[in-house]
Amino acid sequence: MSGNYEIRDDERQSWLSLAMIWTGSMICIPCLMIGGVLGTGLSLVQVVLAVLVGYGIVCAYMCLVGMESCDTGLPTVSMASSVLGTKGAQFIISLMLAIACIGWFGIQSAVCGESFSTMVSSMSGIDIPVWASSIFWGIVMLLTAAYGYKGLKILNYVAVPALVIVLAYAMILAFLSGGLEAVVSFQPTSRMGFIPAVSMVVASFALGGVISGDYSRYAKSRGDVVRSTLLGVFPSGMVMMLIGSILSIVTGQYDVSLVLAAVGVPALGLVALVLATWTTNVTNAYSGGLSMSNLFGFGEDRFRITTVIAGAIGTVLAAVGLLSRFEAFLNILSALIPPIAGVMIGSYWIVGKGRRENLVAKEGWYWPGIVAFAIGAVVAYITGNVAPVLIGPVNGIVVSMLLIVVFEKAGSVKR
Repeated sequence: MSGNYEIRDDERQSWLSLAMIWTGSMICIPCLMIGGVLGTGLSLVQVVLAVLVGYGIVCAYMCLVGMESCDTGLPTVSMASSVLGTKGAQFIISLMLAIACIGWFGIQSAVCGESFSTMVSSMSGIDIPVWASSIFWGIVMLLTAAYGYKGLKILNYVAVPALVIVLAYAMILAFLSGGLEAVVSFQPTSRMGFIPAVSMVVASFALGGVISGDYSRYAKSRGDVVRSTLLGVFPSGMVMMLIGSILSIVTGQYDVSLVLAAVGVPALGLVALVLATWTTNVTNAYSGGLSMSNLFGFGEDRFRITTVIAGAIGTVLAAVGLLSRFEAFLNILSALIPPIAGVMIGSYWIVGKGRRENLVAKEGWYWPGIVAFAIGAVVAYITGNVAPVLIGPVNGIVVSMLLIVVFEKAGSVKR
């Protein structure tokens, strides 16, 4: 299978450069927030276990998808066309990207708005409603994404290191104020189930795991895919989750802006938080806009319109309180996205025996793969949230994988 998207051998990169991409992806506000949620409902040992299991699940299917992309030199949507059809892959992956990106845009706009309101209040005593602040920053972010801002890349080089420094400072303040004793003696007042905790960790990078082929196709070998994935995701992800958990234990809340204010981080720290959220959220709006363009069949020349629409939807969600539904949003992501990897893994690694020549694109909508994905997603949601049995995302992957194997083998027998 070949196409315009296939990369050349001279475009391959070292595993370290790919690992740095994943490391950069993990240093983000959502990881902090999820770590904070876990920290309020689990012991620190349980948080570590939940992160290890959750990222273990993501890295497992991420490696398999990544090795397939390394074999073929193709991005995720091109590989998925062999198991969902060209139109099915475009629609389903674009829809998942749009849901995830718009949702994260709304959540991070709310975080940014709350941080800005807290900062202004601490500096001037003026209280700005969080919903108004969220709308203001949402508009700034979506306009930046749609029309560009030349200084944004430079700003990103400043914002990410600044956020790391602020978090380190916050940890020092927390421990100096008796945080170490609080962490050691901490007993959660409201218990969170271990399975929902694992699902939340999976949701934090579920989409990144599925679309990892867009980057892993540049790896030089399957071994490089595994090395870059494990060393890029686990260390940085664990650190960010633990920082979020420890700060939430010390302050008793997981909202990152309130956490920083509670431990005594000055307004300058909240400025860094606003800037870091701004630079990362522009990507959410931009990616969400492109996904909507693909979803509705618009050309890339109209991406500004769909970017504004995606950002506007996310801004409205921020203003109406999506942040308070953070866990519900994560539950949806952990159910919908991993089964995409399930059908891809089943088709390529089991039916196709992991051989590039067996990867053949199917035109239009390939219903066996679409049905397998849909059933896997339903199973993942029910077993992960309605009636928890084992781990929902794993159930979804396994079910969708087994179904596509059965469907494709039955189809080959009929032929």
